[in-house]
Amino acid sequence: MLERVGRGAARHHWWVIGAWVLAAVVLIAVAGAGHGRTKDVFTIPGTQSQRAVDVLSRDFPQANDATAQVVFRSPSGPLTAPASAAVVGQAVARLEKVPGVVTVTNPTSPLFADTLAPDHSIGYASVVFSQSATQLPHDTFRRLEAAVAPATAGGIQVRLGGSVVDVLNQPTSAISQNADKIGLAIAVIILLVALGSVVSMLVPISLALFALTCSSLLLQILEAHVTVGTVAPVLGTMIGLGVGIDYSLFIVSRHRQNLDEGMAPDEAAGRALATSGSAVLFAALTVCIALCGLALIRIPYVTTLGFSAALFVLVTVLAALTLLPAMLGLLGHHIFAWSLPRVGSNGASSGRLAGRWAAEVGRRPIIFCVASLVVLLALASPLLHIQLGFPSDSSAPASTTQHQAYELIGRGFGPGANGPLLLVVSLPHAPQADPGTQADLGRLAAAVARTPGVQSVSRPLVNPAGTVAVAQITPRTSPTDPATTALVRRLRDTVVPAATGTGTIRADQVLVGGATATAIDLTDLIQARLFPFIAGVILGAFVLLTMVFRSLFVPFKAAVMNLLSIGAAYGVIVAIFQWGWGKQVIGLEQAVPIVAFVPVMMFAILFGLSMDYEVFLLSRIREDYDRTGDSHTSVVNGLAATARVITAAALIMISVFLAFVTNPSPTVKMIGLGMAAAVFIDATIVRMILVPATMELAGRINWWCPRWLDRILPHINIDPPQPPPRPTEPGSPEAAPAPPETVPVG
Repeated sequence: MLERVGRGAARHHWWVIGAWVLAAVVLIAVAGAGHGRTKDVFTIPGTQSQRAVDVLSRDFPQANDATAQVVFRSPSGPLTAPASAAVVGQAVARLEKVPGVVTVTNPTSPLFADTLAPDHSIGYASVVFSQSATQLPHDTFRRLEAAVAPATAGGIQVRLGGSVVDVLNQPTSAISQNADKIGLAIAVIILLVALGSVVSMLVPISLALFALTCSSLLLQILEAHVTVGTVAPVLGTMIGLGVGIDYSLFIVSRHRQNLDEGMAPDEAAGRALATSGSAVLFAALTVCIALCGLALIRIPYVTTLGFSAALFVLVTVLAALTLLPAMLGLLGHHIFAWSLPRVGSNGASSGRLAGRWAAEVGRRPIIFCVASLVVLLALASPLLHIQLGFPSDSSAPASTTQHQAYELIGRGFGPGANGPLLLVVSLPHAPQADPGTQADLGRLAAAVARTPGVQSVSRPLVNPAGTVAVAQITPRTSPTDPATTALVRRLRDTVVPAATGTGTIRADQVLVGGATATAIDLTDLIQARLFPFIAGVILGAFVLLTMVFRSLFVPFKAAVMNLLSIGAAYGVIVAIFQWGWGKQVIGLEQAVPIVAFVPVMMFAILFGLSMDYEVFLLSRIREDYDRTGDSHTSVVNGLAATARVITAAALIMISVFLAFVTNPSPTVKMIGLGMAAAVFIDATIVRMILVPATMELAGRINWWCPRWLDRILPHINIDPPQPPPRPTEPGSPEAAPAPPETVPVG
């Protein structure tokens, strides 16, 4: 089927190219008419924090509105001094006029004494909006900055923080905005060396950019209808660019080889799709299955990230299987135009070098196997101390206003003031009408205030209907401190049940919520579901590889090696981000916890991507083994035949992923560096050492499969057999036999 698709697209290239261009134009029009944008909404069904949000949204929406914090600091005296109080009052009056603002507190007013630090040098105004942060106009942050200008002009240091500022003031830099261009520039150089001609290099680059554009437009359309996280476009660009170039590289390499063997352009494109295209399709489906498997985590935000990334992969592989052969048919033999000298010989020498290396590993398999395992386990060892969580404004770049606001709040009110908790109580009776309920509410607040780790508890506020009360709990520790997590659990499991055992308020009517509690619940949920998710993905990949290679050892080895390479990558990000080793090199200003959903996303992406190289390498080894029956020779020949193209593909992936480390967001840095480290480890230690060493040790066991299992397993053939030789004209010399079919890696 793929061969027919490839031939047809190559022969009717203008129709196929025209259809893709028309689709792109339609996407541009539809995306331009929409008004969607990314937003981070963490809903966690079944958790206390989510139930608290639901209760407040239904019965006390004012307590759930979006807020910004305007932090004032007087460098030369108390904020309550007449001159300082006057300019702060002017700023507060201007803040009240910002569109969407409902109320603004004034730290210099006696009514809001709790918003003034004990030394009176630091205070903050809470700016409450009538809409969520994601629904506010894009210029709201600029209006807030303009509103506080009188205080700044009066010598008061003013910094902005809170959820509204986090959403509307995303830090960027010139380098981070050009991360995809940096990755592209490096990919151009690698492709020139790998393919040997300028035109051949331009084909994968052009296809990847076109597919990336279509994918981004589709995601932009979806943003108007579903909630898409802010990380999704960056993650999609990272993955789409990498797989787009890689998939095209494999197909173009095979197409060029077919042309060298004398095939016509349309036939060469068809055979390239039937061989390399089959493997590309299999690899892409594996990536998509792993990404969609994130739905098993049952967290909408993480599920949406997985679906968004899978969208980029699907569009890319669809373009690779239709648009790419059309481009190859259009170019014909011009694919070799503007060739570079001596690249072919370099490719041959790289294959010979890989073959000699595989033979060397095969002579001492135990030594190489043990040495590589020691290195991988050493790299993975920091994983034992991983601390999952979510970065706060303290991890934002020091130049941002939200980071500076965070520091000022911590200095004036304690670190816990940056992540207060909410005590949400569903009341059986209105307190003003029932003295018993009023007393029970006071007892509960007092018990919480006495809890170790609690700095203060505000006076409970009751909604007009008298059905819900809300109090703010300020911990003594910062939002990312493990002690804060322990406090939340202590309040829920011990303090609240003990304080509500005999009164009118039941324990199940009391919820501990807030943004900090939401982050804790999300982290706990991911930790609880991470290993079942990993086990499900590994089991699915094991079954697929068993059907492809008719072997039990090969899928088992692939699963173990993928776990080792991904585990080593986890260890690298723990050492750099959590422990702070070499953090300055990647532009990280301080150590941060590992963002809870990053290990899950990394596993889904990397397990799928590593299958690319696994399939390409093992199918070539299996082909040679079927022909020779010699396990050692098949490993050496397979590694020699695939080394150049797999190395080029891995280098492209690494360069694309590393380019995104320039992004100021610690989350994006974490994903980019972690995936680059995993691909590097997979392409070097795993593919060049562990694969030949373990396959040499296993010998014929590599391809053993019980007969009963072979009979019941469906057959999946990703490398179709060589077509019969073309008939010759009567009286013409007998055509030379065609060379044996090779693995779909060019």
